[in-house]
Amino acid sequence: MLIKTPTKGMNDYLPSEAALRQYVKNVIIDEYSRAGFSLIETPAVEHIENLTGKNGGDNEKLIFKIMKRGEELARAEEKGEELCDSGLRYDLTVPLARYFAKNSAKLPQPFLAMQIGNVWRADRPQKGRFRQFTQCDIDILGDASEIAEITLISSTAGVLNRLGFSGFTVRINDRRLLRLTALGCGLPEEEFDNIFIILDKMDKIGIEGVRSELLEAGYYAPAVKRYIAVYTGCDDADLFEFASASGDEGIKVAEGLSKIMKAASVAAAGGCSIKFDPTLVRGMSYYTGTIFEIKMDGYGYSVGGGGRYDEMIGLFCGVRTPACGFSLGFERIVGALSDSGFVVPSQGEKTAFLADRDLPEDVLMKMYADASALRAEGGTVAVCGRMKNTSFQIDRLKAEGFTAFRIYGRDSVKEI
Repeated sequence: MLIKTPTKGMNDYLPSEAALRQYVKNVIIDEYSRAGFSLIETPAVEHIENLTGKNGGDNEKLIFKIMKRGEELARAEEKGEELCDSGLRYDLTVPLARYFAKNSAKLPQPFLAMQIGNVWRADRPQKGRFRQFTQCDIDILGDASEIAEITLISSTAGVLNRLGFSGFTVRINDRRLLRLTALGCGLPEEEFDNIFIILDKMDKIGIEGVRSELLEAGYYAPAVKRYIAVYTGCDDADLFEFASASGDEGIKVAEGLSKIMKAASVAAAGGCSIKFDPTLVRGMSYYTGTIFEIKMDGYGYSVGGGGRYDEMIGLFCGVRTPACGFSLGFERIVGALSDSGFVVPSQGEKTAFLADRDLPEDVLMKMYADASALRAEGGTVAVCGRMKNTSFQIDRLKAEGFTAFRIYGRDSVKEI
């Protein structure tokens, strides 16, 4: 017997669930389009070289790899070569960088891109963590100014406001401040990626947990002591006071962050607060500057994040191209709306025509003519066979939002 459950870590969606997901997608696309972003599409499959180019952090360990095929596979097996030549994308940023490097001559400058699509990670499934899930990204490519960050933050705040969320906070930091702080404490630069991953656990393991992991990793104890002192009690750290410890370079970074924070607060038009968080890291090693995350009151997780990644596109085309992006947590937003009992707004009356078996031709023609007429007026009409248990059938249809019912019999048409 075949297996009726989906592959572990992947989901089926009932009509009501799919309707909610589509509604959220539509709102996102409409709101981002109003902000000037253009919808693009990239393939689900990427070259394995692109996926393993040291840009995806720990996600590179979670790639669903695709083997070579046919003669290429046989030849690779015979020669003991790599059997994999591609893989399912684990995010939308690496495909976007390749896309822009290939098509930049055909695109406006700067280019405001929007993508919504599935990504795959060979992760261990658990609540809120899937192997296939939807990501929603906006990116601005070719703009090195703070306008990119301001636009990304304010546009995303607009989406959340339109979906009915309020009381959310954008936490913001800069990878350059993270680097300057670690350098100032005497930690080894070649280990920064690992050190920042440990620091990123602060909200889960606390400052003492960070200290213990750094020492267990073998870092110089006096340097760890200085590093821990910097981040102890920094929840409400003042941006300029924190940055001044890194000298003029730190102050310069703080000036840029301050400008982004002030302007984004105005552009977001309420419902959103912006806070400097010196412990914010973001997991991807490709970030080069500003980084940010959004958290909502009442939820213990972020619902979006992103940052500046000015080096990635150059890996594809050899030309350094400024880039900044924001990924909205689509699955978490859908989950939050579902948990709150959110009902997708009605798109007009939905009518179900239920047809008895073996209808005469004239009745059959009338039924489809009636359906076409109602649809032309903007209504939704589903035509289907009538079940023996009509009450059960109608109850199921009501659960899917149908409000009017018409039964077509051999000798009569009855409305319910």
